[in-house]
Amino acid sequence: MRGSSGKFDVVVVGVSAGGVDLLLALLPKLPANFPVPIVVCLHAAIGMTLDLARLLEARTDIAVREAHDKDALEGGCVYLAPGGYHLLLERDLTASLSLDPPVRFARPSIDVLFDSAAHAIRERTLAVILSGANDDGAVGARRIKDAGGTLIVQDPATAQVPEMPRAAIAAAEPDEIFSPQALPALLARLCKAES
Repeated sequence: MRGSSGKFDVVVVGVSAGGVDLLLALLPKLPANFPVPIVVCLHAAIGMTLDLARLLEARTDIAVREAHDKDALEGGCVYLAPGGYHLLLERDLTASLSLDPPVRFARPSIDVLFDSAAHAIRERTLAVILSGANDDGAVGARRIKDAGGTLIVQDPATAQVPEMPRAAIAAAEPDEIFSPQALPALLARLCKAES
């Protein structure tokens, strides 16, 4: 599993306000055999992510599910952090759920997910920040960069709500700033399997 899909072992995505429309537009453009697990933290209420997972899976070839504690993360699947829980990643590419207090009023918290990826997966993490109304994810993005990981951020000018991309750019010096239309091809290029 580790090292079998090119440069990255996991893609972590932070998204908030304006993000559901982005996910609905972008995920259907990913191939069913996308080689790296994608873990999405969306600021969502309890119960919302299960419905969103069903909606997304009905529109895409890639599997989409709400993450469960101890899930083994696999390529070809998108895992949504369940509303009301923090989602953390472990070194063996499994998921852990936590009921620790909200961070910056959010549970799930993007910073918590990104920080766990920085500690567990280190330089083999690709982090993505999309539209959002606060600065959740900026601290975690910096930690991913400090651990040797790669950060790409939506161009704030293209975000429905630009505060989250702006905060990540200011805090973490992204490797690339992208428009939403370019994201599927960018992910495919960055996560292609080694030949």
